[in-house]
Amino acid sequence: MSSFRSKVLSLYRNLIRESKKFNSYSYRTYTLEKVKYEFRENKNVMDAVKLSQLIKKAEDNLQMIRRQVIVGELYGEGHLVIEHHQEKKG
Repeated sequence: MSSFRSKVLSLYRNLIRESKKFNSYSYRTYTLEKVKYEFRENKNVMDAVKLSQLIKKAEDNLQMIRRQVIVGELYGEGHLVIEHHQEKKG
């Protein structure tokens, strides 16, 4: 199970890191919340087969997020007003 643990933690960090790269506030917020929700929902799964399936799904989602971030950079729109307001606060 420890091999699963390190893989899961690595995937979680990568998913969060990649999700933060979305230019679109809406996509970024949705993706971050979705990643956190999915990992919380499955934190008690101990079945090796189920864990393998969830890891595969997370890896696929990570690749999809990476592709979508690139597409967003190519065809993205400007920032929303709310994003400029938050940048000034932080």
